[in-house]
Amino acid sequence: MRVAEFDFELPAELIAQAPPAHREEARLLVVPPPPASMRTAALDASVSALAEYVPPGTLVVVNDTKVLRARILGIKEGTGGRAEVFLVRKMWDGVENGIHQQRWRAMGRASKALRPGTRIVRDALVVEFEGKADDGLFEVRLFTRDGSSLEEARMSAGQVPLPPYIKRDVRSEDEERYQTVFAKVEGAVAAPTAGLHLTPELLERLRERGCEIESCTLHVGLGTFQPVTVDDLDDHPMHSEYFEVSRSLSTAIARARQRGAKVMAIGTTVVRALESAQDPERPGHVRPCAEETRILIQPGYRFAVVDRLMTNFHLPKSTLLALVCAFGGTDRVLEAYRRAVAQRYRFFSYGDAMVLDRVLDRVLDRVPDRAELPTP
Repeated sequence: MRVAEFDFELPAELIAQAPPAHREEARLLVVPPPPASMRTAALDASVSALAEYVPPGTLVVVNDTKVLRARILGIKEGTGGRAEVFLVRKMWDGVENGIHQQRWRAMGRASKALRPGTRIVRDALVVEFEGKADDGLFEVRLFTRDGSSLEEARMSAGQVPLPPYIKRDVRSEDEERYQTVFAKVEGAVAAPTAGLHLTPELLERLRERGCEIESCTLHVGLGTFQPVTVDDLDDHPMHSEYFEVSRSLSTAIARARQRGAKVMAIGTTVVRALESAQDPERPGHVRPCAEETRILIQPGYRFAVVDRLMTNFHLPKSTLLALVCAFGGTDRVLEAYRRAVAQRYRFFSYGDAMVLDRVLDRVLDRVPDRAELPTP
């Protein structure tokens, strides 16, 4: 589908530069299903009222990935020049020659080329460059120069990597607010942003409404910041992301189907995980799995698992906006975005959210001839 279909005017001042004072204070645009009119039936609410817009018995699925303290600012050993390392994915963790070490894929930059053998130092942590991987990322080795705890040194040296559209330095509040309250499996380079709004109290209100809460894991990768530079989404290369769907979640979805309840995804990362895990032999169900996905969802995709979605407002001409348009209908979603701009909603990671139902196939608008399917 043409990328230009997913464009809209966004004033720069609507890009949120900081989170709201409290997670639940974010605004929530409730998008009505067709044929209701966006103009007369859409509701401007707050995330604190989310439970009121979730049908009793709904299975609510969150992403429990935890954002890495991936950004390390250090100096080059021997020269003292400044350098930056951005950890992307851990490849190995163990003991070699009696020393606890880790190997990672990473990005890096310095005033001069980072060659094999170059070491970047920050306090006790040493990052040694070993070469380049096939995917263009650096292969680096982490260890401590004094034998102290490697995990403690990495956590102390690293910063939470805020997205590039947040034009400020990291603050102490970001260490907490750029993580969800249910984050537990470290591995993402960006937060699953819809989940940032949820609090333990809000999750409890959902349970009191008879909803089940389950989690999956999808480690958000660098592709989330990769701009779309092609004219047609079919030509856009999707980065691989690791995800896990547990047997517990698979069973919970089966229970929801049995009782006729909806499956609600908190964020597009949950959509990507569940749709990648769909069971071809049992429509509407998922299989327990732990694998990579390159799924690209755009209008024309037939959703198999997710029925309802809470999501933040995404960048123009992005794969995430294409996913939301596939879910809710392109015309309806873009109308919701225009309303959000007019009503001064805040956009992107620290911004506000919307909730919407999946548009049934028979009322989908602008359906292209084909759409990408999950690729392992």
